[in-house]
Amino acid sequence: MIKQNKFNWKVFLVLWLASLMGIVAVLPYALTLQAPLLEKLPTPIPLEIILVAQTVQSAILFGLATLIGLWLAKRIGLGAPILERFVTGEKIIEHCKPFILPTVIFGAVGALIVIGLETYVFAPAVQAELGQAAGASSGSHTTPWQGFLASFYGGIDEEILLRLFLLSLLAWLGKFISHTSDGRPTVGVFWTANILAAILFGLGHLPATAALMPITPLVITRAVVLNGLLGIGFGYFYSKYGIESAMLSHFSADLVLHVLFSI
Repeated sequence: MIKQNKFNWKVFLVLWLASLMGIVAVLPYALTLQAPLLEKLPTPIPLEIILVAQTVQSAILFGLATLIGLWLAKRIGLGAPILERFVTGEKIIEHCKPFILPTVIFGAVGALIVIGLETYVFAPAVQAELGQAAGASSGSHTTPWQGFLASFYGGIDEEILLRLFLLSLLAWLGKFISHTSDGRPTVGVFWTANILAAILFGLGHLPATAALMPITPLVITRAVVLNGLLGIGFGYFYSKYGIESAMLSHFSADLVLHVLFSI
């Protein structure tokens, strides 16, 4: 039996290898979206070399994020309980049943809400504020199969970075301000960390947005709401069922966004 206070290297290896799969899987989607930009940026270095270097860099980044995230999660009562059972040979289906349906429904319905907000609220408002400066489509359209592969990056890699690492880090830091009798972050601390992680994720999209339109308070609000809204729910699932449930919910949302609607 694995002692609970020991770092589980098997879980780390599974998550890290899964993140590597996500890094490779998202390449067709990312290259399609970035094609116009790549054509305008001539470089003496072949694209293949750039991709290999970026993949290695990402592999190191996700290795560190997974390592630190699991270490922090263990100290605040969170982690990857399904994988912990799986790597020891324990049957996991009964432990998955409570969250499969709610996480999938939340991800799918939440994605539809995000699409509705963008279509009927933010897109018209941004167009009215910025006019032609609001930016236009680059002309590059992803296909459903590219969106399907990219969904693995969203479900696995982004959850490792945002929930397993960032949310765990913020909650761990917060517990030094307020914690329960067993040393874990209080509910208030956790939800503060959860909301901050979602906001930071939204703000992280602004550099890409800046290439299409000027950054205004409305554009910032749009980025935070559309990218952070679902993240709060993913954080809740992480706290209740483990990182695997957040990954499943995120993956479900991305299937709707990138496969059904190809956005």
